[in-house]
Amino acid sequence: MDMERHAFEALVDRALDQIPDELASLVRNVVVLVEDEPPEDEPDDLLGLYDGVSLTERNDMYGGVLPDRIFVFRNPLLDYCDDAAQLEEEVRITVVHEVAHHFGIDDDRLHDLGYA
Repeated sequence: MDMERHAFEALVDRALDQIPDELASLVRNVVVLVEDEPPEDEPDDLLGLYDGVSLTERNDMYGGVLPDRIFVFRNPLLDYCDDAAQLEEEVRITVVHEVAHHFGIDDDRLHDLGYA
């Protein structure tokens, strides 16, 4: 599948907009980035990555740090999907999955919830 970068970024924006306001208001010090490929030390088919300190791991000493980062990897998602509808759903799942890591939810629980 193929999609222009700006159209893909719009999918990510829509996925972020679908996060309920009561949860989105709790997200702290996070930036969401679209990258074409995962880092070299990660699997080529990685769809997303949370890089940071989850809210459950932060304490009173947390502060003055760069934002946590959520990466959404465009090319692996494009390779994974057959059509635009599937891509939009997989982008949504990927964004929710990575935001959940920000809240301290691990992969096993996300799998149970259908966001693995």
